[in-house]
Amino acid sequence: MPQTFDVCIRGAGVVGHTLALLLARERLRVALVEGPPAQTVDVRAYALNAASRQLLQLLRSWPDPVHATAVTRMQVRGDQDGEVLFDAADQGVDALAWIVDVPALETRLAEAVRYQPQVERVSAPVPAALTAICEGRASRTRTEWGVEFDVQPYPQHAIATRLTCEFPHGQVARQWFSQGSILAFLPLDGAEGNSVAVVWSVPAQQVPDLLALDEDSFAQHLQAASGGVLGELRLSSARAAWPLQLAQARHWCGPVGHGAPAGAHSWVLAGDAAHNVHPLAGQGLNLGLGDVQGLARVLSAREDWRSLADVRLLRRYERQRKAEIFPLGLAMDGLQQLFSRTEAPLQLLRNWGMNNFERSGLLKNWMTQRAMDSH
Repeated sequence: MPQTFDVCIRGAGVVGHTLALLLARERLRVALVEGPPAQTVDVRAYALNAASRQLLQLLRSWPDPVHATAVTRMQVRGDQDGEVLFDAADQGVDALAWIVDVPALETRLAEAVRYQPQVERVSAPVPAALTAICEGRASRTRTEWGVEFDVQPYPQHAIATRLTCEFPHGQVARQWFSQGSILAFLPLDGAEGNSVAVVWSVPAQQVPDLLALDEDSFAQHLQAASGGVLGELRLSSARAAWPLQLAQARHWCGPVGHGAPAGAHSWVLAGDAAHNVHPLAGQGLNLGLGDVQGLARVLSAREDWRSLADVRLLRRYERQRKAEIFPLGLAMDGLQQLFSRTEAPLQLLRNWGMNNFERSGLLKNWMTQRAMDSH
C-alpha cells in the first residue's frame, strides 16, 4: 500500500528540517525532500536569538556550546566617531544572541529527523495535501509554479569566510560601517575561542578583486578594516560570495496549478523562499524559524472540518508573518541605504544618529529586547 503524506516539504535545510519536526509533533505525516549533497563546506554562521534557541531546544536540536557561542557584548562602529554598544548584563540576560555553526546545526536537525517516525526522507516530491516550499532564495519550485518574487537588488555582495585570530574574541560580536561596506566578526568555538565568522558586505564592483587576492592579502584587508582589534588574522576556510537583495513573494500560499505532481493541492512558502532581508542585523534565519513556527501554529489551531490545503487557512499564516516581518525589513533597508552612501553630510548624520541612539536609554533597551525575542 503506497505511503500517504499530509505535507511534502521541498527543501531540507535548517528551515525545512525545523518545519518537519514541528509538524511531526502535531502527528502529521511529513515527506522531507532531500536535494543532492552539498559539494562545498558551508562557511556561514547564523546569529540566532533567544526565541530561535528556545524553539530548537524544544526540538532537541540545539548544538553543543562550542558550536553555539554566546554573544555577551556587541560593538557597532560607524565610519567616524559613531558607536553603539550592547551588553547582555544591561538586559539582565546571559547572552544577546548565539553564533551557531551551520554544519553543526544541520547535523543536530538531521539526527532529530532520523528518530522521528512521522517524517520520511524522500528523493523526489510526493503527493500531499500541502506542499511547503523551503528551498531558499533561489527556489526552483517557486519559479516553476509561477509564484511572483519581487526583488530589489542592493549594490553590494556579501563575502563570507572564517578567521583564526591572534587574540580571543571575548564573546563579542563586532560590526563596522565604513565607506559603503559593512564588516561583521561573529565569535565562534565557544567562550574561550579565537575564531570568528566573517560577513563582509562590499560594493559589488570590488568583489572580483577581493576574491582574487591570496589568503594572506585578503586577511590583511580584513585586519585593516577591523582596525587590528583581534590582532593578526589568518583565513581558516574558503571564501563564498553572493549578491544581496531585499525581496518578498507577492503571495505566500495558493492552490497548486500547472506543473505540480498529481495529488498536490496547495502550496505555502517559508524562509528565504518567501522573503530576503539585508544581513546587517543577522535576522535572516530568525525570521525563517519564525515562519515555520507560525505556520505550524496556524495548522495546529485549524478547525476540525478544515483541510490542511484550505487556502483561507494558509492566508492566516501569510497575513500574520507579513505583518511581523514588514517593520524589520523596512528598518534594515533604511539602514542599508543610509550606510551605503559616502557623502560627507550623510556620514555626519548617521554617526550623530548612532551616538544619540547609544544615549537613548529606553529606546535602545526596547530595540535590544525586540531583536533578542522576536521571530
